[in-house]
Amino acid sequence: MMPVSLEETSTDAEEMDSEMAMESPIRQKQKYTIHFPGAVKRSAYRFDGQGNFFNKDWDLSEGQGGEFCWYHVELPRSNQKLAVGAQYLIDVLCPPLKLHDILSLVTSGPFCGNVDGALVFRVNSPGPTVSKFTQRLAARISENTVITVSLGKVPRLGFSPTGQSLLSEIPSVEGPPSHRLYGEKDEESSKQAPESNGIVIREHVLEFLLTMNHSEEADNPVPTRVSNLLVHIVDTHVDHLQDIVTKLEIELDSIELELDKGGYLLKKQTLDDRRFPKMHLNLQRLLQVIAHGEQVFPRVKDKCAQRTWFAREDIGALEVLVGRLRRLKENVGFIVNRVTAIQAGLDSWQAEQINRKLYYLSFLSMIFLPLSIVTGVFGMNVGGVPWTGQKDPTLEDGFHNVLIICAAILFLLLAFFGAVPLYMRLSAWRKRIMGKRIWSSTRKSFPKRGNYSGDTYSGGYLLL
Repeated sequence: MMPVSLEETSTDAEEMDSEMAMESPIRQKQKYTIHFPGAVKRSAYRFDGQGNFFNKDWDLSEGQGGEFCWYHVELPRSNQKLAVGAQYLIDVLCPPLKLHDILSLVTSGPFCGNVDGALVFRVNSPGPTVSKFTQRLAARISENTVITVSLGKVPRLGFSPTGQSLLSEIPSVEGPPSHRLYGEKDEESSKQAPESNGIVIREHVLEFLLTMNHSEEADNPVPTRVSNLLVHIVDTHVDHLQDIVTKLEIELDSIELELDKGGYLLKKQTLDDRRFPKMHLNLQRLLQVIAHGEQVFPRVKDKCAQRTWFAREDIGALEVLVGRLRRLKENVGFIVNRVTAIQAGLDSWQAEQINRKLYYLSFLSMIFLPLSIVTGVFGMNVGGVPWTGQKDPTLEDGFHNVLIICAAILFLLLAFFGAVPLYMRLSAWRKRIMGKRIWSSTRKSFPKRGNYSGDTYSGGYLLL
């Protein structure tokens, strides 16, 4: 056996260390390699607990001391399977999250529970991801870190620097349309125009702002603790649902106005497009989303009440949001009733149109049916047809024989289809006669009581 020198062992150890040093960066890079770049939108914030926030890198690190971090993933609204969304989350959240953490965030249906010491809840509704009525929101909350996943953009969910909000500006409007059309310009308005410093708000911008039930991101109060951030997330989710309901109400009002003013073509096009059945289906999906929130958020409130880091005033805020969800559910129920009533009105209008067409058809048949009978009778290819001048004695009985056959067929048809109704009428008549006879025979068994001055008899019949 050859002795091993100290120099050889040191060189081998140095080679192994160098190989491990070369492999470790590669492994480290493989851990955080993004396989779907640009597939999802990511936002990362760091809050110092003093009312300030900062944008940070996507490193999924936890907050230190009084600081806490928030990481948000926005899944695209594309026609994709649920497994593809899970792959996107694995790509951006693993590590440090494990597979059961990903599954608890991406699975459809309501859920609220503890996963590895963190509070996890989701209100993911099933349905096509391209539909705006399919809403998904999931969150993983720990003492210093919040991770949320949403389907599509949720208005007012993020944070932006103050001073950039359009709602905080002084608005102004454009001149009347007549001035713009004819090129006329009022002298007084032209003199006052340079003095106004407001931002001109156009009509389409106002229509968009009227569908919003909340402020912009710049007006969001910066949370000072994790419980404030959780209330903000749930609040924006409820506001988003309220925006969808408001847009539905505005759309339904415009449709009702169009149907009142429109004529035959508009109503027929609305029925052919199945506009209201599709709207009814979307409302059912929205009701499912609200029902999931109504089921999950009270459980979130109860579980947060057991956490020491959750503020007590935020528990009351969660309870207020649950009450808003219940009122929103009632409002959606009213919209469903309106859609059902409008669809019923269109169905009755369609039935009326069909009945009117059938009336015209029956009127035409009433005119042409006798004519067709006459032409059929006198167009028979038999002998003996009157007023045709046929005098062959061998063919005189042909017309009469055909009439006898037709009469026999008519009698058989009437007997076949009229026997059952006739039998039912005769049976009902016999039952009425038998009932009268039984009643008359029963009355004979009640002898007339004589008049008695005492308290025992006072006239009438006495049962034997």
